[in-house]
Amino acid sequence: MFVDEVDIHVTAGDGGHGCLSFRREKSAPRGGPDGGDGGSVYLVASPHLNTLVNYRFHPTYTAQRGAHGSGSTRTGRNGRDLQLEVPPGTVAFEHRDDALVELADLVEPGQRVIVARGGRGGRGNRRFVSATNQAPRRTEPGRPGEQRQLRLQLKLLADVGLVGFPNAGKSTLIARISAARPKIADYPFTTLSPNLGVVDLGDDRSFVVADVPGLIAGAHAGHGLGDRFLAHLERTRVLVHLVDVSSLSGRDPCEDYEVVRRELASFRDDGAGDGIRERLSDKPQVVVANKVDALDEPDRLERLRALARRRGVDLHAISGVTGEGVAGLLEAVWARFRDSDGEAATRSPRYRAGRAPGGSVGRQTEPSGDDWRGRSPRGGTGLAPGGVAGGRARPSGDDWRAKPE
Repeated sequence: MFVDEVDIHVTAGDGGHGCLSFRREKSAPRGGPDGGDGGSVYLVASPHLNTLVNYRFHPTYTAQRGAHGSGSTRTGRNGRDLQLEVPPGTVAFEHRDDALVELADLVEPGQRVIVARGGRGGRGNRRFVSATNQAPRRTEPGRPGEQRQLRLQLKLLADVGLVGFPNAGKSTLIARISAARPKIADYPFTTLSPNLGVVDLGDDRSFVVADVPGLIAGAHAGHGLGDRFLAHLERTRVLVHLVDVSSLSGRDPCEDYEVVRRELASFRDDGAGDGIRERLSDKPQVVVANKVDALDEPDRLERLRALARRRGVDLHAISGVTGEGVAGLLEAVWARFRDSDGEAATRSPRYRAGRAPGGSVGRQTEPSGDDWRGRSPRGGTGLAPGGVAGGRARPSGDDWRAKPE
């Protein structure tokens, strides 16, 4: 099952309470130890996942709380961090005041970001010893861990995207040019979820192609399968627009081209409120006149060619079934892909952090201000069911929390 959007609730572990105790031993200060820090919640990009289905039926996750301090100067154990594995290409948003705020975009395998920080352990009465008060009775409770309502959206990492009407031949084309084997049939909306394929042109030239479900007029308003799958094309650098030029569709190819073009311009990702991302209609495009093997009215192809010329885009006539013209198309797509300006967002990690009380979330940075105490590295590789991993913190030094990092 392909799931590309889920809502989950994450809760970091609470800090343990400081202990009030008196250790009576020669040459030892009298006082109790601190509580342990609560575990934090991390998202980790795993190359072994390609869907968010693990989180569809398990929407709540809680990290381990820190243990309380105890007698004999025993500091509470830190809670285990909770690591939630997600596919590369996952974007994490937080629900805030009926709006979505982007926290992090995980595009590289192994990328790890914090989304909920564990509570700090409370200080025991030993921390309050002074020259005038050698046996204080003051302690601190542990601070609560952060809680966040998150939305995870998966946006496929692809270089080239295939768009067009249903039954325009997108699945047939990706099956011919790659090892992908999507469902192919002679009825609309055969493709219900995106498909990925790798095109190998030789000479160390390759790119990833994404095939998304077909678009119809009004898709941005929810008609057909809607346009939500277009979010998977945001990371692409080139769009290949397939148009069925055969008379079997019963539609005008020029009108089909204009309809899809309008739908691309109308698409708006609700999570992209910052206006940074490039509009799909502004991406470099290659127009493909498909099914020329079934072309019985040459005028349909010529009218589409003239329209593409007026729009300033390349047009290639091919047959996905027989392979006619496919080699030339791939070379043209590679040229546009190679010449596209700048590096694609899919090739460089993005750490976009939303500011929240208690410090930054979405980056591996420690909070500033009141929460100044340094933290030891946390690790662990123990896997739990559902793609969840946890590890235990290992503080170093006798007074590891006494100095800021």
